[in-house]
Amino acid sequence: MGALRTPRDTWVEEGLRAFAEGGADAVRIEALAKSMGVTKGGFYGYFRDRESLLEAMLDKWEQESTDAVLELISDEGDPRTRIQRAGRLTFSNDRLRPIDLAVRNWARHDERVAERLRRVDSRRMELLREMIGALCTDPDEVEARSLLAFCLAIGEHFLAADHGSRARSEVHSRAAAIILSADADRK
Repeated sequence: MGALRTPRDTWVEEGLRAFAEGGADAVRIEALAKSMGVTKGGFYGYFRDRESLLEAMLDKWEQESTDAVLELISDEGDPRTRIQRAGRLTFSNDRLRPIDLAVRNWARHDERVAERLRRVDSRRMELLREMIGALCTDPDEVEARSLLAFCLAIGEHFLAADHGSRARSEVHSRAAAIILSADADRK
């Protein structure tokens, strides 16, 4: 019986783990093999080179952070619940959040990654527009609220400010309530 080869998904997962911790430069074939306790020979049964692994990692991130999230929230009826659940699945998820933030950092230096990020963010914005559009009808209001919701989801991970006597979670919840309110369209 021949030796079992490390599955392709294991290489991708280990690559994503290293990427989330240290960015694209941390994704090195030899280091991944060492961390998994295998030789790097099996890597080449699935991937031509490091670039093909990085591409597979981006594919997995895109699928998990868009298609999988959309599928998981598809049964939610209430637009607010769908938006909040999508946000939790993506930006509060201990697995996806660090990967998403690492992709954003990488995209600052790589136009190919930036294009992938634009595609993912555009899909996320489309969901926001659709759901917020169910709460208000003014297209300018929908776009502004969608932008604010997205900025809140991403930006809160970078903000180090205190909120006085208020807990960060309280302020976040209040901001989300304002964005997702069904108030009459503002002019």
